[in-house]
Order: sequence, then structure tokens, then C-alpha cells
Amino acid sequence: MKFETIEFALQGPVAIVTLNRPDKLNAINATMLEELNLALDRVELSESCLALVLNANGRSFCAGFDLQAGMEAKRSGEAEWRAAIEYDLEVIMRFWHLSKPTIAVVHGHVLAGGFEMALACDMSIAESNSLFGEPELRFGSSIVALLLPWFTNPKRSKKMLLSGQDRMSASEALQLGIVNEVVEPGEGLTRGLALAREVALMDADSVRMTKQAINQTYEIMGMGEALKMAADTSVKIETLETPLRRQFNQILREQGLKQALAWREERLKKDD
Repeated sequence: MKFETIEFALQGPVAIVTLNRPDKLNAINATMLEELNLALDRVELSESCLALVLNANGRSFCAGFDLQAGMEAKRSGEAEWRAAIEYDLEVIMRFWHLSKPTIAVVHGHVLAGGFEMALACDMSIAESNSLFGEPELRFGSSIVALLLPWFTNPKRSKKMLLSGQDRMSASEALQLGIVNEVVEPGEGLTRGLALAREVALMDADSVRMTKQAINQTYEIMGMGEALKMAADTSVKIETLETPLRRQFNQILREQGLKQALAWREERLKKDD
């Protein structure tokens, strides 16, 4: 199976999925979503594959969704945005719903959609240089998978989300229970694979049913409905036309993401 934006490998009973757009900080585009779906299908259908490790090439795990690619897609209408956001959420949550245990191994920047993908995995190993965040509101965008409130408390979630924080340290993420372990840089994949092999030694049916029971607990608490409601809010945000949003999008189209973000940062400094 050939991929453009990810790598797929099997190491005994463990599948290794590696995000592979290092020059773009592994930003998620349409091709990556499609390829992740195909890789997850393969893991789900394999009787010999008993766990999945998600990691990434390059200096960062994932910078989130590719804003430039989204702009080039020219999703202007509500129906187009709704379809795109629902698909984005579906792929992210496949790591949560997969019948096999999923383990994220992260390093560097773990932002926005990349952060949500790591949250959706059953367990997470963070290298100590990891920086977590949800900066979407800083550039007038929306949060696709509003998972953070389910992993921490309202005040901590609101601080990150409403201020666009993007530099939560690995040690703080560990204290909040967002990650399971913190290891030294370069040691994440080794530890992630060791944990996956531990899981793979368990009775597969017992593991599958226990994961389902844990997930069902969150469904009873309303997690699924809450994420759907948040996706509706995301659609409203993405289709909202304001002078600020129009100017940001114009700079993004004409000058690129770097200049658009620089303009946004400069504006925020002026408002301080």
C-alpha cells in the first residue's frame, strides 16, 4: 500500500502509522485524511494486528490542519464546510473508536487537529520537548474536535482554547492527564512500541470489549452529542464573514500562511 503523506509499517502485532509531511510540520490535508482512513481500515480488518502506534517524522508531531490547503479548496458555502468538518471529526475520532488500542507518540509542536488526534488515541507518550496547544481562535478558525474539556477541567480548557494557547509543556500535560508518560527526546517511539507490545500480549477480545466499555461510559455522559454540537459551532464559525476574517483570508491567499499569521500576531500586539 503506497502513501504520499503517511507511512505504514507492521512490527509483529503492532501497526505503526507515521505522519510524513515534515516540510509542512505534518499539517493535515485532504490526502492525509484519506490515507489515515485507509490505514485505519487495514488495522481494523487485520486479525494479526492488535495495537496501533501513531507517530510523526520531522521536528514536530503535527501543526494541525493545513490552512493553505483549506483556502485552496475554496469551501465557501455552509454545506461544503459542514461536510468537510464532519469528515475531519470522523477521521480524528476513528482513533478513539478503533477496536484496537491506539497509542500516540508526540514530539515538538502538537497543535490544533494534531493535538485532537493525539487526544483521541487511547494512550499518549510525549517527548519532553513537546508543546501542546489549540491556537485556532487566534486566526479566526474553529476547533474541529472539542475533546479537551473531556480530559481536563472547564477552567483549564477555557484558558487554552479562548486564549489560543499553543505552548503547554509536556510536564503540564502529564500533570493534567493529557499524556500518560513523558520521555526524553528521541525515546518516544521506542517507549510507544514497548507499551503497544504490552497491550498486544493481553487477550484481544478482552481488550476490545474493555475499550468499548470505557468508551460507552463517555457516550452515556454525552460525549458524542457534545462533539456533534461543537462541530455545528465550528461550521458557524467557518462560515461567519467579518472584516477581520476577510482580511486574514486575503493575506493568506495572496501572501501565504506565514504572512497571515504574522499579521494576526502584530494585530494582537497592538491590542495589548
